[in-house]
Amino acid sequence: MKEPAVSADPTQTLAFDTSCHLFDGCGFPAPGLHSFLFKPLWGDADSNVYFNKTMLLALLGSIIIVGFFWAAFARPKVVPGKLQMVAEAGYDFVRRGVVYETIGKKEGEKYVPLVVSLFFFVWMMNLWSIIPVAAFPVTAIISYPAVLAGIVYLLWVSLTFKRHGFVGAFKNFTGYDKTLGPVLPLSMTIEFFSNLLVRPFTHAVRLFANMFAGHTLLLLFTIASWYMLNGIGIAYSGVSFVMVIVMTAFELFIQAVQAYVFVLLTCSYIQGALAEHH
Repeated sequence: MKEPAVSADPTQTLAFDTSCHLFDGCGFPAPGLHSFLFKPLWGDADSNVYFNKTMLLALLGSIIIVGFFWAAFARPKVVPGKLQMVAEAGYDFVRRGVVYETIGKKEGEKYVPLVVSLFFFVWMMNLWSIIPVAAFPVTAIISYPAVLAGIVYLLWVSLTFKRHGFVGAFKNFTGYDKTLGPVLPLSMTIEFFSNLLVRPFTHAVRLFANMFAGHTLLLLFTIASWYMLNGIGIAYSGVSFVMVIVMTAFELFIQAVQAYVFVLLTCSYIQGALAEHH
């Protein structure tokens, strides 16, 4: 049997053998971990000093976001143009709909730039999945959500210590409540590990897992559409291609939702750090 090949070209959109079709005697080239690995565009992977496709997409995404807001607000007008109007709508959505609603206007105003940046960065990294040629969500690589979650985690911990001091922060992290009586030690232990160990992990994995799964499904139906494009399999290929369109539309929705959930949790953690412990 003909084995599915993994492309050696790091810029190839789909890592599968394009000459393999149904009834050709080759197995279905199912997507796998190889679909999430890219050879370095520059440098050497063995030395851990390299630059690959996901890094390039992250860099381009950052440039696009900065360029968009720079162009929109470089010369703001009282009566905004189309670009400024779109930028203001996006900024105001995050500021009022996420930050103010979660943290409050007085406390939350200083965190608006951070949360807006996180929202649009995560959203752009997700959107690469459905953009031709790129066709890969950067957040499907765990290191990117992990770094973002780490930044939020450090901010949350430092704010908690700054606002409440050592003893107050300890009570905040452990959910100290003397009314719990005999179960207080067990409750504090669970809360401590949940807040300081599990929370940053779930914050990162929630984003990563959703984008990883979504991209895998898109790959599955896209490869299947091409694989069955042979003989009577063309009918099945058409059905699979319809699913590609459906999944792409669904991914558009999920990409925005995941960016929203990520910053909503961020604001929730900040609010918890600032709240008075009773």
